[in-house]
Amino acid sequence: MIAKKYRFHGHSSLRWVFSKGKTYRSRRFLMRRSQNPKRKLPRVAVVVSKKVHKSAVVRNRIRRRVFEIVRREWSVLPAGSDIAITVYSVDVADISHDEIMQELTNLLHEMAADNSSRL
Repeated sequence: MIAKKYRFHGHSSLRWVFSKGKTYRSRRFLMRRSQNPKRKLPRVAVVVSKKVHKSAVVRNRIRRRVFEIVRREWSVLPAGSDIAITVYSVDVADISHDEIMQELTNLLHEMAADNSSRL
């Protein structure tokens, strides 16, 4: 799990990212990234709705798995950005860690490549 200062939640912060952020999609995930001029370090939120799974235990397990992958790929994240990762596929709870890692890593590297091309 990443440190609390690198995570965020709440309607106002997420609303900002959802309205102003650039979207990256994969088969099971949606990632939105917005630049936050008030921050020097990146922050990450993971959203798993009740539509994905009714059990809070399963939703939290999915959230922890995603945070762990983001923690391993932390060096790829652009500084000063807020990133919201939304899980919208039911099968994320049942697939292997390697499949989730491959999909999220591809999204993170796509986001990093897009960010570096803008500079």
